[in-house]
This record gives sequence, structure tokens and C-alpha cells, in this order.
Amino acid sequence: MGLQIDIAAIQANWKALAGRAPTARAAAVVKADGYGLGAARIVPALYEAGARDFFVALAGEGRAIRPLLPDDATVNILSGHMEGADLAGLVPVINSPGQFFRDRAMRPGQPFAIQLDSGMNRLGMEAAEWAAIRDEALSAGPAFVMSHLACADEPGHPANAMQCRTFREMTQGAGVPLSLAATGGILLGPDYHFDMVRPGVGLYGGLPFADAKPVLRLSLPVIQTRDLRPGEFVGYGATWTAEAPRRIATVAAGYADGILRMLSSSGVSLYADGAACPIVGRVSMDLVTADVTDLDEVPPELELICPEQPIDALADHAGTIGYEILTSLGHRYQRDYL
Repeated sequence: MGLQIDIAAIQANWKALAGRAPTARAAAVVKADGYGLGAARIVPALYEAGARDFFVALAGEGRAIRPLLPDDATVNILSGHMEGADLAGLVPVINSPGQFFRDRAMRPGQPFAIQLDSGMNRLGMEAAEWAAIRDEALSAGPAFVMSHLACADEPGHPANAMQCRTFREMTQGAGVPLSLAATGGILLGPDYHFDMVRPGVGLYGGLPFADAKPVLRLSLPVIQTRDLRPGEFVGYGATWTAEAPRRIATVAAGYADGILRMLSSSGVSLYADGAACPIVGRVSMDLVTADVTDLDEVPPELELICPEQPIDALADHAGTIGYEILTSLGHRYQRDYL
């Protein structure tokens, strides 16, 4: 089974999103192993495309990619300064007064950044916390101050304007670079761009960046085909029964590989040169079954992610989002980079 990843498309998507915010510096979010696609290949390619600021969630992720980058690149850690973390060569994004005082005591003179909570109530300092340490924090010279939008993928949501207004109020006169927008925020327009933008899922072909170039295809090898008589069932629980003579293909992948069990008999298909072959029966740990009756010939592989069924279409069938599809792709796939 093979996962084909188009590095040139990731570079093109970064350049396109950077172009949507021409007055801002464009970073790149590469957490969760480059959204599941392989940070070791993606990070150097994004540097080559022009990115110099990289964001990951955890210090361990940062340590993994730091050796892949020249000295003029920065690796920012969104979880901030966690107790016991090795932050050598990394920039923690400080989320609380406690993290700030720990970081300054343990890393005096070392670079850091600050995250403010503008309304998402997830990470970052709330207004009162920020007010209490603002002068001391700014005098220490943070690399930037950032916040994060909760509803940027819904352009008309009132939370967007509220958070933007709150962020402006909290950072008025700060005198340091500011950052609010990830992929969705970039698409909201210049009011959200500030000094640095942080494209993430859009780099990998996901919504809300509808103009993204497709980045991946996922092909699954056919192990076996069989002919069913009317009344015969397929898979665990006998949840699907043939109503007429059908031909079934079994492919080598399952929920251990990120093909969510929710996709069982959900309307999702595997594809053979653009022809849909509906998934029937339950997705199991290592196997998926599809109805290939209408094919003249069953190919050696069937595609799950392809132009006919991109990651967000797959996510819709599973009642989730493209982010989960991407980051759930398992390590048993052979990854081929274009």
C-alpha cells in the first residue's frame, strides 16, 4: 500500500498562502510529523520554498526537526516551556505567567515568544494575567506575540471579529511582531494578517484553503477478490448482505492505518481509474472490502484518497475533519515523495 506525497504541491501551497498575506512573514506549521506526511522531508522543502519560521506542538517535535534546518530558521514550540523540557535551540511560546517566570529563570537571555488568549479559552494568557506581567514580559524582548482564532474556517462567524479586536486591544503599543492567522485567518483578509501568518492544514491540501493543490494519493493493494451470491454477507457483524450477485475485492489496510471504522458502508468508495467501488461491510483492523462488480477488470490497487475523493470529502463521510484524516494515516504505508 502506498501513500504518494507531492512535495512540490506543498511548496506551491505555502507560496500561495504567503501570497495571500504579502505584508506578513509566512511561517509553516509542521506539527504531528508534518500533519502525518513526514516532517523530515517536508521541513527542508518548506525552507527551500522560503519559510524561515516553523511551528510544532511539543519540544520533542522541535528537537527532531532542528537539525534539518540552517541556523537562520527558528523552531517555535506551541506548548511553551513545559517542566523538564529540553528547549536548546528552540523558541517556546509562553502560555502563562508560570511558564514565563520558569523560562526566564532557567533560560535568561534565550529567545521566547508569548501566546495570548483572545477568546478561544484553550492556550495563552487571559487579559488579567497578561496585564499583570505585560511590562516585564515585553521588556524581556519576546520574538513575537500571538493568538489563535477559534472559528476562522467560518468566515462569517462573529467570534473572528471579536477575537481580532481583543487581540488588537491586548497588544496595543507592544512594539513587537504580532501573529493571529493560521490558514483560515489568512483567508479572512488583511485585518487578520498582522506581522506573521502561520499556514498549517492548507499546506497539505486541506480546507478551508479550497484553492490548494492536492498533495497526496493513497493506493491500497488488492489481496483477493470473490464472487457473492444473493443473501451472502461481508465482514464482521454481517452488516452488509448482497441483494444480487456481486464481486468483492479485499484490500490490505484498515483502521490500524487510519481508515476510520466510521467509514464502514458510509457511502465512501475506493476508486479504480476514477470509477467508484463502494466500501461494503465493516472496516476492520487490516482489511477493507469494496464492491467491484462494475469493473471490467480489477486492478492491483484501489485508491482511497485521490482527485475524486480528497481528504475533506473522506472526512465528511466520517463526520470529522481533514486534519484527523491526515494525522491518522498510519506508518505501515510506504511513503513515496514526488
